Amino acid sequence: MNANDIITLAKSHYGENEAIELEHAIEVATKAHSGQKRKSGEDYITHPLQVAAILIEWEMDIDSVLAGVLHDTVEDTDIVLEQLETFFGRDVAFLVDGVTKVSQARSGMRELSSYLPTTKDNLAKLLIAVGQDVRVLIIKLADRLHNMRTLNHMPHDKQKKIARETMEVFAPLADRLNMGRVRVQLEELSFKYLVPSEFIKTKSLLESRLKKSQRKLNSVRREVIKRLEDEKIEFKMDGRVKSVYSLYKKLDRVDGDIDRIHDLIALRIIAKDLDTCYLVLGVLHDLYTPLFERIKDYVAQPKPNGYQSLHTTVQTSTGQVVEFQVRTREMHEYAERGLAASFHYNETKLTDAYKQGTLAELPADLSWIKDLQLTAARAGKGQAFDAEKFRMNLFSDRIFIYSPKGDIYDLPRGSFPLDFAYRIHSDLAARTSGCKINGAMKPFSYELQHGDHVEILTSKTASPKPTWKNFVSTSHAKEKLRLQLSRESRGILEVVTDRFRRTRKK
Repeated sequence: MNANDIITLAKSHYGENEAIELEHAIEVATKAHSGQKRKSGEDYITHPLQVAAILIEWEMDIDSVLAGVLHDTVEDTDIVLEQLETFFGRDVAFLVDGVTKVSQARSGMRELSSYLPTTKDNLAKLLIAVGQDVRVLIIKLADRLHNMRTLNHMPHDKQKKIARETMEVFAPLADRLNMGRVRVQLEELSFKYLVPSEFIKTKSLLESRLKKSQRKLNSVRREVIKRLEDEKIEFKMDGRVKSVYSLYKKLDRVDGDIDRIHDLIALRIIAKDLDTCYLVLGVLHDLYTPLFERIKDYVAQPKPNGYQSLHTTVQTSTGQVVEFQVRTREMHEYAERGLAASFHYNETKLTDAYKQGTLAELPADLSWIKDLQLTAARAGKGQAFDAEKFRMNLFSDRIFIYSPKGDIYDLPRGSFPLDFAYRIHSDLAARTSGCKINGAMKPFSYELQHGDHVEILTSKTASPKPTWKNFVSTSHAKEKLRLQLSRESRGILEVVTDRFRRTRKK
């Protein structure tokens, strides 16, 4: 897809002024990346253009698309942020700066397989904290998706490294944003490069079973359609095929026995509102025998990323086990595209969706998702919006600290070096004699800052001190220190008592 194709695509989604802005951004990026090539031999500009195309397909706001075109200019060319702000406004410059910071947060780190498991999870959290604006993360996911689609041009060792990072950091990041379709795409592409033999084997096994499963499901589908139509229920039905990577993981849990996997294809029923969803669920349970332990109400209790749907697994009269997913159209779009789905709504429609029960009200701890959805709806329609609403405060109360080996630990703001020591291991903390922060000696009273590199110094003669109570803030560290001081007190008391007894004997 070339520049003209991108502009034509944009005209079908945005107004004339936005298309002109995009044309200007493409001109600036093309000039800035002039002479640069990708590993494929193509002009580098093909990459930011494809990123922009993905963002348009996801129906993101025009500022995100502009930032997608320009996302590598500050890092890889002579363009500076001030120029972007002059040309395209403060918001676009902020987004490009965010994408640059997210890229830099990962650069320079070792191969992910050499890090602790907690570091891999904390890296995804770190990217959220650094990116701040949810649109930065969505742009980064579009960037990663296109890079994965063209990974065949990279050297073999680079393919493995990038695929592992995608699987362990970016796919979970997509999941946190409830971008299910993107998560699946990233996992499939990564799996293909990480374990190609298993990918081919699992894909072949899936394809061989799909025809058999499809034939069995057709009769169930017909039965359900007839019953719902008899009940005068408005609905749409489609199917979901299990991804190759998801099947691979599940096969591992059932000792490779595919006959024990009953959700290769799940039937999905889209209803007009929540009441109808529960009505459909009742019809399914009346028609077939429900497996009660496999009924999941993600409407009453949404997943942490805001995913909402009703899941049930039933057994037919012939013994066939079938999974159903029941949801509204709005829930379906959010399940597939996550927060990106909200950009093509208008704010009124999205608010009405909550009021009319086509999108369930989220619990208080997930209110940030609703705020982002409403702000995205305004931005997607070019309405005035508060950019601060896009700031993801998921980890605003956390700081990310680096160990000497480069592992990442997240701690609450206001933590001290001893909190870090106890987070690593209580035995290490007990022998702490001092600490270096970014290579310089610091007192225990030093308040850790986001991005600090912390080295804990130890001594065989060091031991916990009662004064340390003033220099720990986390409940974990406080409890470990309390236990250690208690043990030390008991030990001292035992020594004194023993000496007293021996003195009396003399």
